[in-house]
Amino acid sequence: MLGSGRTVGLFVIGGGVLFACTGMVFTALTVRVSSNMASSWMVAGIILSLIIPYPIIRFGVRRFNRGRKILQELSTIKKQKKLLIMVKDQGQVNIHDAARALRVDSNEVKRLVYDLVGKQLFHGYINWDNSVLYSKHAVLLQGATHCPSCGAEQHFSGRGILQCHHCKAQVFL
Repeated sequence: MLGSGRTVGLFVIGGGVLFACTGMVFTALTVRVSSNMASSWMVAGIILSLIIPYPIIRFGVRRFNRGRKILQELSTIKKQKKLLIMVKDQGQVNIHDAARALRVDSNEVKRLVYDLVGKQLFHGYINWDNSVLYSKHAVLLQGATHCPSCGAEQHFSGRGILQCHHCKAQVFL
């Protein structure tokens, strides 16, 4: 089903080209069999063989291009979803690490983040100087530098977890 717009487009283009070729061959054979037909009829037949399938081929090209665009959009959505999951799971993600995981460059990660912010899907904090993305929950807990259990210092330990240095209590983001 995925990419079916491209497949349909290719079939329509192929059908249009086949129609044009058949029309030209039929015109050429008709003129050859009936030698009394003028060459102007042959030219007219060839022109009609090209004009009639033109809208069909054009429709196929548009359908193919639309299918390609949809695939590109789906690829972007998958990358954005993966980025959001990474930030949510880890609490904070280095942009360069995210770029490696998504197999894109850092500028593409920034573009994805801005797109997510524009769609109001990314809630958190972005520190461009340090190249770090923080989840909404990490932002809320970032100010709370003390453990809720013993009051000691806590820090991010990865995968969306804050861990206390003293009692080893873990706060899940």
